[in-house]
Amino acid sequence: MKCVLVLLPLLAACASAASPATAPAPASGPAGLEAQVRRIIRAAAGDTAEVAVAFVDLQTGDSLLVDAHTPMHAASTMKVPVMMELFRRAEAGEISMDDRVPVRNAFVSIADGGTYALAPGDDSDGELYARVGGDATVRELVERMITRSSNLATNLLIAHAEPTRIAVLMERIGARGMHVLRGVEDIAAFRAGMNNSTTAHALMRVMRAAQDPAVVGASAAREMQAILGRQQFTEMIPAGLPPGTRVANKTGNITRIAHDAAIVYPPGRAPYVLVVMTRGFADAAAAARVGADVSRAVWAHVTR
Repeated sequence: MKCVLVLLPLLAACASAASPATAPAPASGPAGLEAQVRRIIRAAAGDTAEVAVAFVDLQTGDSLLVDAHTPMHAASTMKVPVMMELFRRAEAGEISMDDRVPVRNAFVSIADGGTYALAPGDDSDGELYARVGGDATVRELVERMITRSSNLATNLLIAHAEPTRIAVLMERIGARGMHVLRGVEDIAAFRAGMNNSTTAHALMRVMRAAQDPAVVGASAAREMQAILGRQQFTEMIPAGLPPGTRVANKTGNITRIAHDAAIVYPPGRAPYVLVVMTRGFADAAAAARVGADVSRAVWAHVTR
């Protein structure tokens, strides 16, 4: 298990779980948080799994990086940049979120130009497949892509967001480790090594930008936070927070990959951004527990 941790101030350019009664004692400062995160990772990951963490407190500027520049498969976390680019284009008047998109289940591989289809049984949002042949608004598809992690909605939206435009946006916000190349289940591309990837640091930048009106516009920032706040998968970072805590998050899970990226809103202060990425856990529940445990430690540190 590789673990390298760095503590640094927030760069100016960057703008399941135990109950609260069993939460860890608050870390006395950055060094205390570092020690807690190290212990959590060491105990859970051993020598067979990897955990990357990126945290930034948007009030104090404190940040914490643990293996945060290690590239990993992005899984469904890549859906947040897709959403951001669509809202950016809507803010610019290039598209409307009420534009209607034909619902189809036939896509072109970026690797060999062949066509492929998604399997409804492998999608966490199977309902959308019943509407093939009809249409849906961009807004509805974004909601499904984020809150239900719909693969079909994602593939329908990729063409509108355009990976080349997403890359420009990622460069602009300083998320250079986030690479969105394609939609979901493009097996030919997967075999060719053409995969969506990210680092924890880049994903932290994405989530930071998604809530920043100066980056995405006030209305887009409000709407994206609201969509992320309706997330239906809450087994990682939200599971480590006190009940009722406001959180806006996006998970990503494939075989031996489990990630979560969240904006957390403690009452009476600015939010913080936390990203936990894992690779190599055979047990998905164990990976989720790591996310919850890190989340619990960070919450205790921030609210001490």
